[in-house]
Amino acid sequence: MSQIFHHSSNTLARITIFGAVFILAFTAWVAEEFFRGAWSTRASQIREQPVPFSHAHHVGGLGLDCRYCHTTVETSSFANIPPTKTCMNCHSQIWSTSPTLEPVRASFRTGNSIQWTRVNDLPDFVYFNHSIHINKGVGCETCHGRVDRMSLTWQENNLQMDWCINCHRHPDQYVRPREAVTTMGYHPAGDQEAIGRRLVQEYHIQDPRVLTSCSTCHR
Repeated sequence: MSQIFHHSSNTLARITIFGAVFILAFTAWVAEEFFRGAWSTRASQIREQPVPFSHAHHVGGLGLDCRYCHTTVETSSFANIPPTKTCMNCHSQIWSTSPTLEPVRASFRTGNSIQWTRVNDLPDFVYFNHSIHINKGVGCETCHGRVDRMSLTWQENNLQMDWCINCHRHPDQYVRPREAVTTMGYHPAGDQEAIGRRLVQEYHIQDPRVLTSCSTCHR
């Protein structure tokens, strides 16, 4: 019986098989980069707000502590958005006629809240408690970045699960003294690993096996 396929078919088959493997690998890489990239996670993208609030001015310039506005961050799962009255504590005297701040004054007059756009927004199936992290020595900038340099606020990190898990696996690399949780540009006074190991014990931080359990974040 005569040969049906030409000898070159073997070479073509090998090239096709190897090519398919590389194409699949490349496709998987592109998909991973897409879902982890800024377009999908919106990391590093500035959010437009009804009032162009500058953390760089208020935190970096004036030195306001995060807790002046986010008053519940140490006691609640939610770091509250400050009421308009907090803004008016200063702006009834400073820049009191600025057109940019008219939405703030209108909110104060009418009692209607300003509709801020949320910057860091986790999925509904993720449980995150600000007070636990603050009281265990996780600094604001660890998650939110150097807000004292943000004229307009953006999401610093992708907030995907592997990013959270990395910290939960190695809390000693990230924790700091509680009195420094709101410090921007924090530098440990010594070796971070040694300080971290001590604080993990002192603050009774759970074992990584517990911290990485599914039920810790998905309840």
